[in-house]
Amino acid sequence: MKRKNRILFISLIIMGLGLILTNSCTKDDDEIDTGSVSDKDGNVYSTVTIGTQTWMAENLAYLPSVSPSSSGSQTSPYYYVYGYEGTSVSSAKATENYSTYGVLYNWQAATSACPDGWHLPTDEEWAELENYLADNGYNYDGTTGGGRDKIAKAIASDYGWIVSSKTGAVGNTDYPDKRNASDFTALPGGYRGYNDFYYVGNYGLWWSATEGDATFAWSHNIGYNGADVSRGDSGKEGGFSVRCVKD
Repeated sequence: MKRKNRILFISLIIMGLGLILTNSCTKDDDEIDTGSVSDKDGNVYSTVTIGTQTWMAENLAYLPSVSPSSSGSQTSPYYYVYGYEGTSVSSAKATENYSTYGVLYNWQAATSACPDGWHLPTDEEWAELENYLADNGYNYDGTTGGGRDKIAKAIASDYGWIVSSKTGAVGNTDYPDKRNASDFTALPGGYRGYNDFYYVGNYGLWWSATEGDATFAWSHNIGYNGADVSRGDSGKEGGFSVRCVKD
């Protein structure tokens, strides 16, 4: 798989009896840092620390089995690769969509897919990320506050999205300094729903661990034509992307 390797520049400062190690970040504040983690298949992901949380900076690609879009369940785990309609894990892993976007999981699969020491984020943990960015200068227009309303551009990757002319939208190249300013690099991996795959390049949808009831759970979603991160009540049989957060 193609995975970004982030390099931390470390400067050695000799002071008296010891050495002080300081990480030189790519941002002008030192509250965003990068690292890596491996999943159960041995795939290596870049990570990003934002505020007090450490997140995967790539979609999870753990794939123990794969199903066509016509198969699904609310209660048993199902795994999908966008556009792949077979059952061969090796063939699914050979596709460009797997390399680019990772795996789509129904909610049951998503709840147990993260590596040891990491977990599927709760609805509250997603909100913590969104509020931190909004309160710390990541709104596309330079304002602060407002929760998820204006931070999609700072969360989304700066490539791969359908073009939009809407001010502040993810698919618009305006406000270039805010594009993926958080290094979260959210990708438009589309989703599996209603026995088919939909809208790769247009939307990215990520599960939370928080249930609404026996049939749906909360998701957090980004669209090419929006400036906000939306919160959806999504049927558990849907196939969405996963980002894990460190315990």
